[in-house]
Amino acid sequence: MSELKFSELNLIPEMQRAIDELGFDCATDIQAEAIPLIREGRDVIGKSQTGTGKTLAFAIPAIEKIDRSEAETTVQTLILCPTRELAQQGCEEIKKLTRFMTDVWVTDVYGGAPMDRQIARLKRCNLVIGTPGRVMDHMRRGTLSLEHVNMVVLDEADEMLSMGFREDIETILKDVPAQRQTVLFSATMPAPILELTEEYLTEPHIIEINREQVTLDNIRQLYVDVPMGRKLDALNLILRAYEPKLCMIFCNTKLMVEEVTQYLSRNGFAAEALHGDLNQSQRTRVMDAFKSARIPLLVATDVAARGIDVNGIDYVINYDVPGHDEYYVHRIGRTGRAGREGTALTICSGRRQYYMIRDLARVAKSEIREVPLPTVKEIREKQREKQRQQLLDAITEGVSQDYQDMVSQMLEAGCDLQMIAAAALQTAFRREELSLQDIQFERRSAGGALYRKLIIGVGRRDGVAPNHIVSAVASAANLPGREIGKIEIYDAQSVVGVPAARADQIVRALKNLKINGHPAPVRLSDEKPEASPRPGARRSGATPIAGRPRREDGGRRDSARPDRSAERANRARPGDGAADAAEPARRGKIRLSESARARLLDASDLSRFEIRKPRESGLKSSRDFHGRKSDARKPRDARGKGKGDRRDRRR
Repeated sequence: MSELKFSELNLIPEMQRAIDELGFDCATDIQAEAIPLIREGRDVIGKSQTGTGKTLAFAIPAIEKIDRSEAETTVQTLILCPTRELAQQGCEEIKKLTRFMTDVWVTDVYGGAPMDRQIARLKRCNLVIGTPGRVMDHMRRGTLSLEHVNMVVLDEADEMLSMGFREDIETILKDVPAQRQTVLFSATMPAPILELTEEYLTEPHIIEINREQVTLDNIRQLYVDVPMGRKLDALNLILRAYEPKLCMIFCNTKLMVEEVTQYLSRNGFAAEALHGDLNQSQRTRVMDAFKSARIPLLVATDVAARGIDVNGIDYVINYDVPGHDEYYVHRIGRTGRAGREGTALTICSGRRQYYMIRDLARVAKSEIREVPLPTVKEIREKQREKQRQQLLDAITEGVSQDYQDMVSQMLEAGCDLQMIAAAALQTAFRREELSLQDIQFERRSAGGALYRKLIIGVGRRDGVAPNHIVSAVASAANLPGREIGKIEIYDAQSVVGVPAARADQIVRALKNLKINGHPAPVRLSDEKPEASPRPGARRSGATPIAGRPRREDGGRRDSARPDRSAERANRARPGDGAADAAEPARRGKIRLSESARARLLDASDLSRFEIRKPRESGLKSSRDFHGRKSDARKPRDARGKGKGDRRDRRR
């Protein structure tokens, strides 16, 4: 946070009053650097992460630049955002700044909303904020004119380009007058962004807020290490133990968002999914429920969550380790805002993800501390303490006389007072009893255990990979990933080895199984149980490459195959008729005499390459046409003038 106060920026009175009402005192780093430059009319490129106050950095000078004295209201400022949520939230923030201005009208336009209402608002507005697609729609309809626009802001430009809006952005910028001011804000600066700035910005001033300038002091960064295939069970334990009031759970794909949301719903959590496949009404319903805390858990992808600004998020859980460093900072920036403390917890599975977390910590210049997974015992103790507190509160508030009379009657009937209390507690809290199981890292022996084969009705055509099968089977059957045997994936089905002692139980647990969103019927194979190697280990005597015998010394050829090198060395030289006749021809090779080789290398005589269509009674195949293998090694004088004679073919 910079030491520059908003009162030192010489804001217009209405703007200063709105800033005071919002409770802002000092400007952030990006605001302190960007506002003076944008006021000067210069093109600006701002690179800063989420949660640094970028909206106010461009909104304050954009509002001040609007000519409020014009006779007829026209659109003077255009702000482009990648998502509807960003457009909506940006519009709300700008309206807060203009609440005391009677001659500034702000309108947001985005897809999925009624077009007629947007057209009515566009007739009287001077600042428009919207998505590129809907702005283009209004331009084609003639309901949005950009001929008086003197300032264009591209917010979250990297996301707009990654979502495929580059052509729309270029079309919009070409329609705006050349004498304009262009401001671009982006969390990253990939090559397409630089190309865009070179073409459409004039001598831009670059402002870069480094990661070390983004305060993460209020965010506690943690990670837990879990066995492969047990992430969903680990998430269940984490949510039971920490009990977040408002939590965002990030996944890398839409399919994983749906899978995690369905799992949480089955286990009694109130959770909703947010990804790109939802329409506008669904997204609005989900966001309203999350902002009002009716839904405490929101499972989202990075792109869908871009621009979400919800206060009070106390936990951010990375179910999937983010693939980019920038995404990690964006994710954890959702918590720890407005001076509050927050927690960012990443679920790590496997050595590769551990190294990814270590790299994230190094790039973000922060410590990501490992914490142990909560145990079932700890969760139950916390639950019992919560129940005891509820009973004490009920006693303090007073117990109904009807219940007191019921206890008196049971005592008169000879019931024990302690048993009456225990039965009452069991009746009251039975629904809260959880069927949880601790997650432990287990090592399997190299062999000896018997395994049965499961046949699962999804395969390569459904985009299934071994990690998908391990995760689904382990979580649904409560089976450690290390106990899953060999996995074979075919086009329409997959074969998985599971411990024979639990095979029937596992099949029952995998009823209604879904993998990658596809229904996966499961049945046991009719084959007898057999010993299975550890996953990834090769069975003794297995063939490394299909169709090739294996050598005893580890090679790919059979050691019993005879050595042909001495035989090739003792062969007769070309031209030795007796030797060539005795030696059978080898497939795919033709031995040429010295005279034939000389003729082939003679470039002056090209008549030998003249090829004419053979007679029907002549050669039967192209192989014969180029020379039969039985005659190929014979000297020319031994062949005579038969069908294979080249001179007869030329006639």
